[in-house]
Amino acid sequence: MRVWRCRGSGVHRCVKHYEQVEKVRLLVVDDDPPIADLVATVARYEGWEAACAYSGEEALTVAAEFAPDIVVLDLMLPGLDGFGVLDRLRRSGTMVPVVFLTARDAVADRVAGLTRGGDDYLVKPFAVEELMARLRTVLRRSAGPGFARSVLRVADLTMDEDTREVRRGDHLITLTPTEYEVLRYLMRKSPTVLTKAQILDHVWEYGFGGRSNVVELVVSRLRRKLDEGHDPLIHTVRGFGYVIRQAAE
Repeated sequence: MRVWRCRGSGVHRCVKHYEQVEKVRLLVVDDDPPIADLVATVARYEGWEAACAYSGEEALTVAAEFAPDIVVLDLMLPGLDGFGVLDRLRRSGTMVPVVFLTARDAVADRVAGLTRGGDDYLVKPFAVEELMARLRTVLRRSAGPGFARSVLRVADLTMDEDTREVRRGDHLITLTPTEYEVLRYLMRKSPTVLTKAQILDHVWEYGFGGRSNVVELVVSRLRRKLDEGHDPLIHTVRGFGYVIRQAAE
């Protein structure tokens, strides 16, 4: 199992506060390519490796070649369904964690998925952020105490991506979901300057069609919450966008 180890103190510049000994390998199995590709893309953004399969038979072939650390598995697949895939994986001797992602929301399906060897069960429609949080939880649980938390750090600002706690020093900061995602994006990309368009596309996604002033409003709220009694961390780079760092360069 791959583990992430914390490193560094982030004293004067942003440090992405985890080191991957090896990348987590995720296999996404779904007969709807846009869904599978979306989950894989987000996982790659997290720094993972990801592969996709679009049928039960293909899932078994890819699993044998790719050797995933965790699997996202749809139930309703052409040919061999998700339960069949799980049964075949378990009979082959692999105990790779499996998280079901399916439109089947009946209690009987949930119970069957968990009692037959699944590790979690998430119903569509779903939020990608919730899915990734569940995957991290399952990985940490299956890996035991050696699996470190995923923490981002800029100076004395920390963000625990598992618990979603944000602290400035010892002070716990309460953020809305949108504020959290904007801050997370800035911290992950620091010290890169991000345009308003980039933040809009990433946080609100391309279909939002919103105006850039919504970014200004969220950044303004973040500054009030983060900077009270501290040196400012979020800086405006005129003509370009925003960056989070300890001091303006």
